[in-house]
Amino acid sequence: MKKFSVRLRAFTQYKDLLIQLVEKDIKLKYRRSFLGYLWSVLNPLMIMVIMVAVFQHMFRYTIENYPAYVISGQVCFNFLSESTNQAIWSITGNAALLKKTYVPKYIFTFAKVTSGCVNLLFSLGALLIVFIVCRVQLSVYMLLLPLVLIQLYVFCLGIGMFLAAINVFFRDIQYIYGAFLTAWMYMTPLFYPIEQLPDNVQWIVKHLNPLYFYVGQFRDIMIYQRLPGNTIMLAGIAAAMIAMIVGTMVFLKVKDNFILYI
Repeated sequence: MKKFSVRLRAFTQYKDLLIQLVEKDIKLKYRRSFLGYLWSVLNPLMIMVIMVAVFQHMFRYTIENYPAYVISGQVCFNFLSESTNQAIWSITGNAALLKKTYVPKYIFTFAKVTSGCVNLLFSLGALLIVFIVCRVQLSVYMLLLPLVLIQLYVFCLGIGMFLAAINVFFRDIQYIYGAFLTAWMYMTPLFYPIEQLPDNVQWIVKHLNPLYFYVGQFRDIMIYQRLPGNTIMLAGIAAAMIAMIVGTMVFLKVKDNFILYI
């Protein structure tokens, strides 16, 4: 408990650095971009249009408001993919700074995942546009959206901490994780109904796929206008806590050896 309080105080001392790092990441992403921050809205919209054009005839009879269904899953997956891929390089990419001065190493991973979260908030503008076009009614349940996003943020932060630590010692992790993400995308019902899967695969997705927990809650709140079930909500919270605990433990265990490999 004492160590936790010490680390918490250290984190608060560097909150200004965290804010500056997040601002730098966002500015760099849109530097020399003609449309700037509008790309956070346009990019998910364009991907959604392509996916709807390809898959709508396949699933149009089983999924109501298919464009809204697609973009709601896509927004969650894009945040997971972007934030964790950026987190992989959060330590090795700041090697020069870490060698010159003392800065809590985890602050760089926090910054990458947090900047991804900011981009997620921008992309909610695309979600709103699709909801308006598809005439998805607004409901009071949408006020619960932050609860889902917090779970997803903590989960991505835990995954990011683990990947950042491992990547210092095994640089091939980026390629392995890229292939894993592709498989993860197709194993999550982002653009197809879960009922299309065999029963045994459905069980695996519903019980062992953390991304499904967050996409399912997201759609319950935003599209189906209902409270998520207790099972899927508790599963999402548990997955986030496990990822955060494991990622933090691995990161803290090996962080003192970073300087020898970066």
